[in-house]
Amino acid sequence: MSHKAVPFLVLLGQHQAATLRERVCAMLRQAIHSSTLDAGERLPSSRLLAADLAISRVTVEAAYGQLESEGYLMRTTGRGTFVAADIPVTAHRRTISPPVRLSQRGAQIYAGGGCDDPPFPQAFAAGSPDLRAFPHRTWRRLLQQRLRQDGEALMRYGNPQGLPQLRAAVADYLAQSRGVRCSPDRVMILTSSQQALQMIALLLCDSGDTVWMEEPGYAGARHAFRSAGARIGGIRVDEHGAIPAENGTPRLVYLTPSHQYPTGVTLSLARRLAWLDFARRSGSWLIEDDYDSEFHYDQRPQPALQGLEEDARVLYLGTFSKVLFPSLRLAYMVVPDALIAPLCRLRSMMDGHSAQLMQAVTADFMQHGHFAAHLRLMRQLYASRRDLLCRELEDKLGDRLTLLPHQGGLQLTVELNGGDERRLTQEAAERGLLLPPLSPLYHQQSSGMREGWILGYTALRPAEIRQAVARLARLSY
Repeated sequence: MSHKAVPFLVLLGQHQAATLRERVCAMLRQAIHSSTLDAGERLPSSRLLAADLAISRVTVEAAYGQLESEGYLMRTTGRGTFVAADIPVTAHRRTISPPVRLSQRGAQIYAGGGCDDPPFPQAFAAGSPDLRAFPHRTWRRLLQQRLRQDGEALMRYGNPQGLPQLRAAVADYLAQSRGVRCSPDRVMILTSSQQALQMIALLLCDSGDTVWMEEPGYAGARHAFRSAGARIGGIRVDEHGAIPAENGTPRLVYLTPSHQYPTGVTLSLARRLAWLDFARRSGSWLIEDDYDSEFHYDQRPQPALQGLEEDARVLYLGTFSKVLFPSLRLAYMVVPDALIAPLCRLRSMMDGHSAQLMQAVTADFMQHGHFAAHLRLMRQLYASRRDLLCRELEDKLGDRLTLLPHQGGLQLTVELNGGDERRLTQEAAERGLLLPPLSPLYHQQSSGMREGWILGYTALRPAEIRQAVARLARLSY
């Protein structure tokens, strides 16, 4: 049994006039009545409990003896001390507490909803990689090597900007694969891209500032900007991506150029250059969220917006959660030199740094060639699953759904040709299907809003995709 809870129970809130024996008895009674200690559970020996509490073993023996005489404990020579099997569990007395008052910002955050991701690959949860295809053995070997070589050092506090080895690996990868202009000094390792958005909003937005977002767009970004007190303005999206504005001076502009979320379109080169020109003229910062550019199946993605111009006013975001595995909790941000020191200071006040051991293993995984090999395999695997999902949807639901552009990504967005998105989503949930709806991703709930779903498929095997589409087809459209 783990008895670490017992010392805390004994040391909390006892009347000073009580003797040590009475205090030990009272707290053990409370632990038993509240089910902190279960019926039949073994207690620590009197010697161990006395050492934990820094009191005399005689005192603990006296308390155990008292509780045994009251029927709370059973003591057997050679076996130990146990909680009696038939102790009534008393209900906690309910007290009326004053209502919790959140700040205006806290109430707005709570009302806006969170960024909830399912803990397992339920069809059709969006944005989940296939962890069954992950090279677990290779990762475990690298982890063990790192623990042997640098285990103690990696358990210490780390640099808020990130482990230098991982920043170097990320800089090399982005320069080669995405055309990003960066050095390790401009890379920052974070826990998630959501944390990056929150930090950008806190550092660069004052309450009442305007942030432009694609319409429809990623709800997590909207939550981050609103939590900083920003006002959200929508940017129209067409088949060439986000349409640049002629006028206006937003503090930030949030874009997903490689694979617009959720419509799937790619921002054209002309539009990219126009947005860079807009940022120069207006003094706005562009946020380039390159959340899944690793997974383009029909052709290579266009180079990053950030790399098209020297000293561009662009903050570039990427994540390992969708490429490797979500609980790794590692992402990265490439920022101009002038923002590194302020962002590091802010990071030191938030959570300090990302886990050093996981940073080191990820750096080894990249530098030894495993990352590139894993990406190649996943592209082939996910492309085949995308093709299967498209065939199944067109075969069984071609008259009910319209598929939006799907050259890449971990999910496929479909529009409803008819039917009620909310009612059908609820019906699907009752049938075991998770259908992330399209309409909540519109900031302005207007007549131009489209209804549909964002169907994640990469974590599903072929048989699971077929079964899920069959269930989707049986909804009462």
